[in-house]
Order: sequence, then structure tokens, then C-alpha cells
Amino acid sequence: MGALYLIFLPIFLALPLYLLGRNFGVVKYIALTLFVYMLTQSVALYGQLPEAGYLDLGSYLSVPAFDFVLSLQVDRLSVIMLLLTSVMLILVGLSSWRMKMEDAYFALLVFFSGAIFGVFMSTNFLWFFIFWELTLIPMYFLVGIWGAEGRIYAAVKFFLYTHVASMLILLAFFLIYKQSGTFDMTMVKESMLMTPALIWWLMFVGFAVKMPLFPFHTWLPDAHVQAPAPVSALLAGVLLKMGAYAMIRMVILMMPEQAAAYGWVILSVGLVSLFFAGFMALHESHLKKMVAYSSISHMGLVAIAISTLSFDGLSAALFEMIGHAFIISPLFLIAGFIHHRTGSWQMGDMGGLMQRAPYLSALFVLSGLAALGLPGTMGFIGEITILISTIQAHGVWMIIILLGSMLAAGYLIYSFRRVIYGEMSPLIRESDFSMPKMEFLSLLLFGLLIIVFGLYPQPLFEMINQAFQSYFSAGGLS
Repeated sequence: MGALYLIFLPIFLALPLYLLGRNFGVVKYIALTLFVYMLTQSVALYGQLPEAGYLDLGSYLSVPAFDFVLSLQVDRLSVIMLLLTSVMLILVGLSSWRMKMEDAYFALLVFFSGAIFGVFMSTNFLWFFIFWELTLIPMYFLVGIWGAEGRIYAAVKFFLYTHVASMLILLAFFLIYKQSGTFDMTMVKESMLMTPALIWWLMFVGFAVKMPLFPFHTWLPDAHVQAPAPVSALLAGVLLKMGAYAMIRMVILMMPEQAAAYGWVILSVGLVSLFFAGFMALHESHLKKMVAYSSISHMGLVAIAISTLSFDGLSAALFEMIGHAFIISPLFLIAGFIHHRTGSWQMGDMGGLMQRAPYLSALFVLSGLAALGLPGTMGFIGEITILISTIQAHGVWMIIILLGSMLAAGYLIYSFRRVIYGEMSPLIRESDFSMPKMEFLSLLLFGLLIIVFGLYPQPLFEMINQAFQSYFSAGGLS
């Protein structure tokens, strides 16, 4: 029952927490305690995993006639995602410590935590889809209530894009059931399906929207710009990874033959996303929108790594997903903080921030340098392993992805010059950059993770490699 509590306790606790918080103001403390508990339970689950395959956590709410059963099973891939999600929820909670209407805000974060845990723990397609859709509800309100002036437009666009994509995923799941007779994703084999190509394309497009990849990316810059900074961190650090996780598990590992046939599609979309978003970021003068396009560009790198269909490529993709979460989140948080204090998003209005907020500026520079692949940071490890694996899989011409790093160097160093260094602008001079301790603590922890896993990536890579070993040792994809 412990696994069931990890999903449904937060979901059903959200409304009582909101009502309780209106009178006592303790919601954020309860939420943070819950997130820490979810992290400890995720660590415990990792320790219980078998050498290969799934750990069965039980089946609940069964309707056998329709194969509608909440089957909870986790393997190393899903537990790594649980660990990432828990850490991100804790850090986002700390960075939201002084959020207005904090009772409702943290109640929605609690609801989201239960739904996202359901996505990573359920191995029944229908329950996976239910939890997948439930994550949209809190994110819609977090953007639509706490966002900026265009928050309603951005929230509706985000909801419509991702919901329409979800209908493609649901259609794929019903086709799987019709052709295989089961909704249990651990039992479905590609050889059981009569129309595997159609199912592959439906899932690929549905998950590509969530990552997002070009040309399905247009909802993300609007959502990031309008969302409060901690919600942008949650979007980039967790919600986009949900799409990449599903892409790896269902589009690649579950359907390896179709993935091999259409790997060029994933590669092409990844390359276009990498360069298109990179050029858009280079063109941007809006600080947060520049970071948003940088996020899309890095997810293009993840898609390129996934397209290799190799052990090394998938391991590199998962490392890059984790690194992207820890690197892009502080960029969003600092961009949002600067806007909150100056009232402007335009980098042309800024300059000389290092003289007024040296520690904040140092963390921004560290995260930016990690994003462009500075050795000694997570960004370098992710990019170099992706480069090596893609050259092995697709040939030496894949060295062109280094141009993506050159673009990143262009727009990030340009942002340093306009925002951090140079002559102090009147707007920076007149603004107060004192930061609440909890928010600064979250930035410090992000910076620590970037450096620790950049200097000592081996423990994380060992976890990641174990997640894919069973698929390849058994014949798998290679």
C-alpha cells in the first residue's frame, strides 16, 4: 500500500491542505515535508529493485473485464525519474517560499506530485494516461493564476496543445489493446501488433509535443514567459522530461523495430530543434524567452541521442535529461527574480548586475556555462557523451551538433555581457536585489548539483547504465 499512498495521498490531500492553509498558513511546510518523504521513498524503492526487470508494487482498483487495473511496477528507469522529480519538487518548493496565495499554490504542487508519480509508477496504459492528463490540471492553474499579463492565453494554449497530443497517445493505447488484448505495457511486444507503424507514429507525435520538439514546440515559449519562475523550472525540469521518458520507454524500448525504421525521423526532428531553437535564442532580447529557446535546443540534443537506439546513446540522453533539469532551472529562477526586481525582461535595459548582486550573477554565469558545455559541469558530460554516441551510430558527420554548442556559447555569452557585466544600467542601479534565504538556498543547491555531477558523473552513470542493461543484454535494440 505504500506505493499507492505516494500517488493518491498527495492527490486527495491537496484540497484539505488548501482549506487548512487558509486558516493556519502551514501548507508550504507540509508540502516540503511531503516532497522530502517522497524522495526518501524513491531512494528506498531504488534499493529494493531487482538486478533486471520490474519491482512489482501491487495491483489495485481492478476491473478485469476491461483490463482496467492500477498495476504499479517500477524499474531503474522509472525510479531514476522518481528521484529527479522529488529533488526538483523540493528545490521548486524552496524557490517558491514567498509566493503570493501560497496555500493554493503549494496545494497545486502537492496535487502535481501525486499525478507525476503515477505517470512513472503505473504500467497500465489507461492509468498511465489518466495520470498523464492529471498533470495538466495543476500546471494549467499554476500558469493561469500566478502568471504574467498574458497568462490566460499561455495557459489555454499549453492545455490545448498537450491535450490534443494526448488524444493521439490515447488512440495508440486503444489500438494496442485491440491488437494485443492487454493494457499492461510490460506484456506488450511489437510482434503482437498488426499496425505497429501507425501506433509508433501516434505515440511519437504525442510525446514529441510534450518534450517539445520542432514543429510542436510553440506552446512552450509562451508558457515559460508567462509562468512564474518556479513553475517554469518545474515545466523544464519535470514536465518536459515526462515526454522524453515516455519517448524512451514506449517509442524506443517497446517498439525497437519501428524505432529502427524511423530513427531518421527522430534524428531529423532533433537536429532541427537543436538549431532552430538555438538561432531563435540568439535572436532574442527577452531574457526569459532566450532561456526558453535554450531549453528547447537542449531537448533537441536529447532527441538526437535517443535516435541512436544504442546503449550509449540512451544513457547519454538520460544523463542530459537530468543535467538539463538542474542547469536550466536556475536560469529560469534568476531570470524571473531579475524581472521581479527590475520590472523588465529586456536585456537591453540591464547591465552591471555583477556589481549589485555578485553571488546571484555568479550562479547565473555558472548555469549558463554549464548549458553551453563547460568542462567540469554536467552540461559538458551530457554533450560529450551525446557527441560520441551519435558519431558511433550515425557517422563522423554528426560532429555538426557541436555547432549547437557554438550557438549556445553565442547567446549565453551575449546575455552575460548585456545582463551581468558591462556598465551598470539605471534600472539595475535603482533596484533592490536582496533575495530571500530559501530562494537563494535552492539556487545554491542547483549549482552544487551541476558541479558535483560534472566532476563525479560516474555514480549517476552507473545508475543510468543499469537502467538500460537488461534491454540490451537480452538482445534488445542492438
